[in-house]
Amino acid sequence: MSTSAERLRSPQQRAERAVRILDVAADLLLRHGYRRVSIDDVAAGLGIGKGTVYLHWKTREQLFSAVFAREVLHAMDELRQALSQDPRACLLHNFARAYFLAIVKRPLLRGFLLDDPDLLGKLANSVDTARDDRHGAMARDYLGLLADHGILRDDLRVDEIGYAYQAIFEGFLRAEGAAPASGQQQRADLLARTIQRAFESESAIPETTLHDLAGATITLLGNLIDADRIASGLPEN
Repeated sequence: MSTSAERLRSPQQRAERAVRILDVAADLLLRHGYRRVSIDDVAAGLGIGKGTVYLHWKTREQLFSAVFAREVLHAMDELRQALSQDPRACLLHNFARAYFLAIVKRPLLRGFLLDDPDLLGKLANSVDTARDDRHGAMARDYLGLLADHGILRDDLRVDEIGYAYQAIFEGFLRAEGAAPASGQQQRADLLARTIQRAFESESAIPETTLHDLAGATITLLGNLIDADRIASGLPEN
C-alpha cells in the first residue's frame, strides 16, 4: 500500500497501527538493544515500508522514546488499578511494592529507569525535563498527602523522606540485575517492610482516611498519566 493511501486510514486504524509498531519496536529493543535496531528492522517486522513508520514518528529516537514512554504509562496504570481495588495500596510501603513489581516484570522499563547503556544507547543521555518535572511534582504531592494525614513519621521532613525513599527504591531495582526472577515477590515484600519501618508512622489509620487518600492518589496518578500521554502523543490502548 502506498504512503498516500496509508494517510487515508481512519484515526482508529492509525492508532491501531501505531500500537503494532510500538509492539514490534519494543520486542526488538529488548532482544537487541538500541544500537542494533533500525527503523528498517521495525518496518520489516510488520511487513510495511519504513515510510509508514515515519508517518507516526519522524525519527528513530522519537519512536524508541515512545516505546519507553508507553512502558511508564502501563506501569502507572497498573498502580492506579491497584489503588482502585484496595485503598491500602495508597500507603507508601504498599505503593512501593506495587510499583516495584510493575517495573521488574517490564525489563524495558527497568532499563529505562536505570539508564542501562546497552539497552538505551544514546537515549540514556537524553533528558526529558518536562516529564521529569511532572513526575517529581506528583511524587512531592503524594508524599505531602501522606504527611498531611499523619501516615509518615514526623521526625523527618517530607523532602528527606522523598530522597531516602528514592535511594532505597533504586537500590532494590539495581540489585534485581543479579537476582533470580523466582524471588521477585519476596524481594518486593522486603522492600515494603523496609519502607514501612523507615518512613511510616505506627499510628492506626481510620478507614475513611484510607479511602480519602486512595481517591486523592488515584486523581494524582490519573492526571500524570493523561499529561504523559498527551506529551508523548501515544494512542490509548
